[in-house]
Amino acid sequence: MSDKVALLVDGKKIEHFESYSIEADIYTADDAFSLELANPEIEITPGKKCELYVNDTLELTGIIDRVTRTYDKAKSTVRVEGRDLMGLLVDSYCERFFDVQGKTVKQLAETLLADIPFINRKNIVYQENFVGKLKGKKKTVTQPITGFVDTPQKISRIEPGMTVFEVLKNYAASRGLMFWAMPNGTFVFGRPKAGGEPLFSLTCLKSGVGNNILDGEQIEDISKRYSKVIVIGQGQGHETDGSDATKVNSKAIKNDTTFPFRKPYVTKMTNDSQSPALHARLLLEKQRHDGFQLRYKVPRHSQDGKNWAINELCQIRDEVLNINRSYLIFGRTFELSKQGCFTRLKLGEPGLVE
Repeated sequence: MSDKVALLVDGKKIEHFESYSIEADIYTADDAFSLELANPEIEITPGKKCELYVNDTLELTGIIDRVTRTYDKAKSTVRVEGRDLMGLLVDSYCERFFDVQGKTVKQLAETLLADIPFINRKNIVYQENFVGKLKGKKKTVTQPITGFVDTPQKISRIEPGMTVFEVLKNYAASRGLMFWAMPNGTFVFGRPKAGGEPLFSLTCLKSGVGNNILDGEQIEDISKRYSKVIVIGQGQGHETDGSDATKVNSKAIKNDTTFPFRKPYVTKMTNDSQSPALHARLLLEKQRHDGFQLRYKVPRHSQDGKNWAINELCQIRDEVLNINRSYLIFGRTFELSKQGCFTRLKLGEPGLVE
């Protein structure tokens, strides 16, 4: 049974494509799509909200950015390109420059998203199942701290030239959280999966039995990794070059014991005393993500009736790369071309930094 892809615009559906590419990536701000149609069933114009379905499952909610019409003696084609709803936040600059000290992530998100079209600012997920640290409580990897995301922060104000995405992403990062969009357009403040049962599997055995991988690649790159991350928290109105330690309110250090030699990374942030440790952990996790990635190409868009999805674990048995364990799918692209129908997957470490 072949995969079905449908574009829904103004309640009308398009199901016939010459080619397409539909992306999803936790670490990419705005997921993109590109569709080539020979004879579109309806008139398509930029600025329309759209939905992309794969095998009758909603995989992307976004906006059409660009429509290109071309023709020659043989045929005419229409290329439709756009991004998910997060693209609106990437493009939209803050118009009001106000103090945000004491606001929670929820309060700030609802304020900044109030005037952006197509966004349901009440339908935002603020995950509570992540590890954090509150004053007077010990850090734990087994007991999440409920409501931690709503702790007011001390970032001072929004400045001209800052985008809505930039403000919300940085505000979330100070609490060790990421900010991404789900296929239905819901925004999430939270953390990628760190454990659980794998939903998918990838196999490449030398015997050839049960193989479902068309090609694979492993990337190890230490250029963006460091042996330790140091985040220095400063009080409002203070600047320091490190010569006056009394001006430093807090300092957090996260070590990467897997790095082969000494190579420190130091940054500063103006926030409260809780933020440096959480921000340092997020930075180290991002560096580990950049330093080790697996990329695979598989046939079709689903496995056992489930579309390949980001933020899900995948069990990998790859005798060529000597891998036998679970990794997190953080990137996924559905593709149709003259070569066939494929899915490209990007995977990395799922765990938490201790």
